[in-house]
Amino acid sequence: MRQIYLDYNASTPIAPEVRQVMLPLLENDFGNPSALHKFGRNAKRAVEYSRTQMADLICANPEELIFTSGGTESNNHALKGVYDHYKDQGNHIITTSIEHPAVIEPCRYLSQQGAKITYVRVDEYGRVDPDEIEQAITEDTILISVMHSNNEVGTIQPIKEIGKLAKERGILFHTDASQSLGKVEIDVDDLHVDLLTFAGHKLYAPKGIGALYIREGVKLSNFMHGAGHERGLRAGTENVIFAAALGEACRLAKVNLHQNEEIKQLRDYFWGELKEYFQEKISLNGHPDHRLPNTLNINMIGRIGQEVLAQLSQVAASTGSACHAGEVTLSPVLSEMGVSEEEGMGAIRFSLGKYTIKEEIDYVLEHMKRI
Repeated sequence: MRQIYLDYNASTPIAPEVRQVMLPLLENDFGNPSALHKFGRNAKRAVEYSRTQMADLICANPEELIFTSGGTESNNHALKGVYDHYKDQGNHIITTSIEHPAVIEPCRYLSQQGAKITYVRVDEYGRVDPDEIEQAITEDTILISVMHSNNEVGTIQPIKEIGKLAKERGILFHTDASQSLGKVEIDVDDLHVDLLTFAGHKLYAPKGIGALYIREGVKLSNFMHGAGHERGLRAGTENVIFAAALGEACRLAKVNLHQNEEIKQLRDYFWGELKEYFQEKISLNGHPDHRLPNTLNINMIGRIGQEVLAQLSQVAASTGSACHAGEVTLSPVLSEMGVSEEEGMGAIRFSLGKYTIKEEIDYVLEHMKRI
């Protein structure tokens, strides 16, 4: 049997429709978008059309989006850009203890530049309490950054409540929505979000392309200096092919959002079968309800996740622990959630996608029961 891919939270394949959009730009419309001739105009048109497609996915205005090289750059630009521009008004940033390293590491860097960072803890489901965010606010707070959903366990954060709180206090609010876009509906006005991160390779577009939503009126320092590309915030000739790919991926995500209910049903079938067979030898990581429809993070109690996956040689999935020299180290996310080593050493993340079929799930179930 062919390899079974259940690691969509790590990266997605490029959708055929996205690939088709890229081809003409490889062959014909190769001009510089800043050039005034036909080749340049065609390239510029592709870039701007993509911007409208991205804006449509999050109910924003096209001019509020800039292209980046991916989610990491978008997060870096949001955090560093806000701090650099607004540090005269305050130096305090609030985030959570389970953010992706693309947020945690920029925060560590900023703390060396004089920023004060508060890391709010999460509950046993990996969810932050908005009341604790509110308690962390000081008169120097200039930014709150909370991921929309967690990449490991899939828990969706109470972004709307936190956004409303930030808006009432006049504090900028950033969310890394890399993992959520295309899986759940997102409206930046409804969520009161000022900055939002895209990552193409989580959305059936290529790696190396992303975007940052910047609400009109929000000021950031430049991330790249040079010519005046991307509203002067990110100098450098636009990556036309990948920008068009991301736009098409966003269009598909909007059109096919309803398919996530089918993915959720397949994921729940997977979990139900596992729970019925393994019973007390298995447990769930993440919130039972407020969770991405495709994500199933489990603990195989008494086993080591890496060893289980090694025996599932035809299955691509991820573990939530690392084993070195006989010692198991839990991921920071599971540790922050209070998952015990006994449970967490057997953590495995299965993340489904739009190409996952029931026959593949049944195959994995059969072999997990066998081993």
